[in-house]
Amino acid sequence: MPDKQLLCYVVGLLFLMLVAAGLAQEAEETFGCEANPTGNPIGGGEGYSDILTTGDFIVSTTDEFLAALKEAKPGQVIYVPDGVEIDLTASSNLRIPAGVTLAGSRGRDGSLGARIFTTRKSGRLFVAAGDDIRLTGLRFEGPYGGSDRVAHSAYFLSTSCYGTEVDNCEIYNFNVAAIGVGGGAINVQIHHNFIHHSQRSGLGYGVSTSSSDVHIIANKFDYCRHHIASSGSPGSGYEAAWNLILPNANGHHFDMHGGRDRGDSTDIAGDWMHVHHNTFQSPHRHVIIRGVPSDHAEIHHNWFVNPVEKSVISGGNTKVYRNVHGPDKILEE
Repeated sequence: MPDKQLLCYVVGLLFLMLVAAGLAQEAEETFGCEANPTGNPIGGGEGYSDILTTGDFIVSTTDEFLAALKEAKPGQVIYVPDGVEIDLTASSNLRIPAGVTLAGSRGRDGSLGARIFTTRKSGRLFVAAGDDIRLTGLRFEGPYGGSDRVAHSAYFLSTSCYGTEVDNCEIYNFNVAAIGVGGGAINVQIHHNFIHHSQRSGLGYGVSTSSSDVHIIANKFDYCRHHIASSGSPGSGYEAAWNLILPNANGHHFDMHGGRDRGDSTDIAGDWMHVHHNTFQSPHRHVIIRGVPSDHAEIHHNWFVNPVEKSVISGGNTKVYRNVHGPDKILEE
């Protein structure tokens, strides 16, 4: 074959390969959380792969648990076996040391995970006292899951540290907020949890964040006022992907506050947001950005099962594209 013909043949073959790759990519386009590429079930539980089965401290009583928290060193695991119940009502602001993991067996052989609970009406149950803590495979129950303004003001976990991971847990009845992520926290991973009943009127957050680097992946949310909210302070941002938003809420679902909320005389609504491949079953508004992100926001490939007028509201610098609406998945370009 002459050189010129060979060149044309190669170029043509490459073109066909590129077209085929493009068609394959287009064929693989998915909407909502159902395709779930994480390899683990949305919300964790049965079928979750990364379940610990023992630890450096195996605790079955409240006293053993509290003692282990004081003694544990980086890299060690405090393990609470299936069926154990730990009552922490008499405690608050319990410090989880750097590098320590609290673990249970949620999802293994039908386990719901050990129950760690508090009936204390107000205060924060846990605080990250250093980098790289992990909470996995446990149930954490707060004192009250209602939406009314009662005397309860309960929070589950606060972190302003690097590398906090919360996975395969059920977290509920912390009526002000389940997980609070401070502005100094980097590389925070909140994934494969079931977070519900954080819905106090005027507050009520599944995840509340001011961080610039928090990733909220493959969780189930239900009965929150806002499932995810951010203060919108300059520098803040989050990714929310592959989450299932169940039908019950008493406010819009994902949120980024603006300068008017903070009273700082700006219109800044954080730096960035990336909201993609979530399924929203609730009929409330889905994403509200109460100002203008300094960098950008992208909202795409979500499934708004019960669409409402203006499912996404933003003050600008936001790209909303290729979401589907309604049971029939009507596509917006």
